[in-house]
Formats: sequence, C-alpha cells, structure tokens
Amino acid sequence: MSRKLATLTREIEACRACPRLVAWREESAAKPPRRFAGEEYWARPVPGFGDPAARLLLVGLAPAAHGGNRTGRVFTGDSSGDFLFAALHRSGLANQAESIRRGDGLTLTDAWVLAPVRCAPPDNRPTPDEFDRCRPFFVRELALLPNVGVVLALGGLAWASTLRVLAESGASIPRPAPAFGHGAEARVEIPGRGPVTLLGSYHVSRQNTNTGRLTPAMFDEVLSRAREALARSR
Repeated sequence: MSRKLATLTREIEACRACPRLVAWREESAAKPPRRFAGEEYWARPVPGFGDPAARLLLVGLAPAAHGGNRTGRVFTGDSSGDFLFAALHRSGLANQAESIRRGDGLTLTDAWVLAPVRCAPPDNRPTPDEFDRCRPFFVRELALLPNVGVVLALGGLAWASTLRVLAESGASIPRPAPAFGHGAEARVEIPGRGPVTLLGSYHVSRQNTNTGRLTPAMFDEVLSRAREALARSR
C-alpha cells in the first residue's frame, strides 16, 4: 500500500464525525448477538481493502453492524461477504472464496472494495448527511487508485454516491443522471485521468441473494462485463 493510501486509511479509522454512527457502531459492539459473544469488535470506521493497483473498484453501502463493524474489513464476516468473495474468487479476483476476519489470508488481485459510508448505520440506512460527511474519503480514495477504469456499484445508493464522487473528481455527468438498474452502464471521462465505466448490480445483501433477486449467475455476468470493459480500455 502506498504511503498516501496508508495515511488515508488511518484517517478513516480515526473518524468520529457522525455522532449517530459512532453511537451505533459502539453499541453494536457492546451488545453482540449470542453467536459473537466474547469477540472483540473493531467498532471503528472500516477502510477500503484490496489491490492498490486495482483497475476494478467495487462500491457497497456501509459495514454491517456484526460484519465489517466486527471484523474491521469491508464485506467480511457476513452473508453479503460470503456471496461477494465467492464470486470474486470464481472470477480470479480473489485468492479464496471466503473471508471471515482480518488476516485470514484473503488477497484481491486487480480489485479494490470500499463502502461510501464507513461506519455501520442503524437499520443499514445511512442518512444523506452521513453520505455527505464521508464522501471526501471516497473522493480521495479514488484519486489514490489511479488505475481504476471500471466501478461496479452494488445497489442504487452506491450508484448515486459514485456518480457524485465522479462529478467531484471532475467528470461531466449527463443530465438527467444515468439511472441505476442491474446491468446498467454509464461511461464518463475524468479530465487528466481518462474514461471510467460505471456498472450497476443489485446489492449482494441477504434480502436480494436469499430471494433470488440476485443470483450467482447474474453477478458473475456483471463481473464478466466489468472484465470485458477493462480489456477494451487497455
């Protein structure tokens, strides 16, 4: 990891800008469900994770109270991560199909994963103000991942957040803004950086994967399109 990325990671981990989120992440750690009783929770903002040379950026929503908020790594330790990392493993972007804790040996190749809101929110619903306070971290993180050419947004909130970040990074966003949908695609140009393709997928939440709204085959197809977009950009 570059020195600047490491500095940003430390800043993210130390943030206490959102009182509601600070209270919830710490309360969740103090009152864990029985299956996690006795575990030491991370209970801090969760930084991005992956390959600093990544060309593919995956954008989620926020850490789960007993997932990333417990493990300290985005999409780790819950059913969403089980689905996501299995898919990344099938596509050759992850060296193993599961991630249960920090330091479990998981590494990503050519991929980076982040959540636009870095702390676990009550009911998994960040407020607009919380998105706004966290956005500068996302803008800086994208700038420190210079090879990213494809962004895969997991869900409508991730899509909207990414469009705002791309705009703040200098991209001209069409009006009306590109609409989210599973398989949606938009292409923008960031001055001095080049084209970035934005792809959409339903979020890998249990509500989607357990109901069949998002299947492994559907997600594999979107990942395949992401790889094809990267191949075209070479």
